Amino acid sequence: MSRSVRSLAVTLVLLTGAAPWSSAGASGLTPLPAPRSISSFITPALPSEGAWAPEGRRVHGVPAIYTTFLRPPQNTGVRAGVAWIDPRLLRATLYSGSLSPGGYFWKLTAPVSRAASQSLVAAFNGGFLLKDSHGGYFSEHHLVSALVPGAASLVLYRDGTMALGAWGRDLSMTPAVVAVRQNLTLLVDHGAPVAGLNRYDIAAWGFALNKVVDTPRSALGVTASGAFVYVEGPMNVTDLARLLVRVGAVRGMVLDMNPLWPIFATYTPASPTGYASAGNGRDLTSSMLQTPARFFAPAYSRDFITLSSR
Repeated sequence: MSRSVRSLAVTLVLLTGAAPWSSAGASGLTPLPAPRSISSFITPALPSEGAWAPEGRRVHGVPAIYTTFLRPPQNTGVRAGVAWIDPRLLRATLYSGSLSPGGYFWKLTAPVSRAASQSLVAAFNGGFLLKDSHGGYFSEHHLVSALVPGAASLVLYRDGTMALGAWGRDLSMTPAVVAVRQNLTLLVDHGAPVAGLNRYDIAAWGFALNKVVDTPRSALGVTASGAFVYVEGPMNVTDLARLLVRVGAVRGMVLDMNPLWPIFATYTPASPTGYASAGNGRDLTSSMLQTPARFFAPAYSRDFITLSSR
């Protein structure tokens, strides 16, 4: 490599966080630029707060997920976990459960199969039980509950891509749609928290167990660049929305909440094509009660999303 070419390559790495000669590029995949550091709500910031670190199995040699933590502005004693997801490198799949959304006819349900674990990079929780979600559910050609106009919706497509928005406004049914998971209405829209949020709310945005305001909550957002961001931690719904916005979400939706249900796990096998397992998994935050083994448990009856290398 000539000196001029090497200089250009180094410049590209510094600007984008990805090497132009990476095997991801050689495979035809074009990764998103790596995320930039996030400013803390609290001054001074803790060491590494808001600084991204790659996590999980690499996809063609390139990190597809980065993680960090932030302290919520109104609950500064905790560290909320944040994950940044590159959907260009990852294929999303909705797994359904006998309890959420219900039924025993699912082909894609826990546990994640050994074959699927060979490309598994991460997995995270779905939303509320349907009776609490005020939304619909569609997967594997089954419309379990009617899709609701205006509902916050995570939509998965046949090619493994995903989208997030309000049903009927941003997203609609097409032949390419393979799954729709709805949960309440958008928490973040047009890059800002929606109007009317109340930090002491324990019902409108999900029933808080034992009426604990700062109960563990999780949410998913999409950024202007097309990256997805997942946030989780003990906080009120106002802080949840503010965290999504701070990490770049232009639209965002609530996922599951209360101590047992929020979980985001990454998997880093010893080899690029090794099998993901509980032993090489890692929770986004140490405060999560569920462990990386959860998605491999046959008894797990809730819906969840897997992210696998393309």
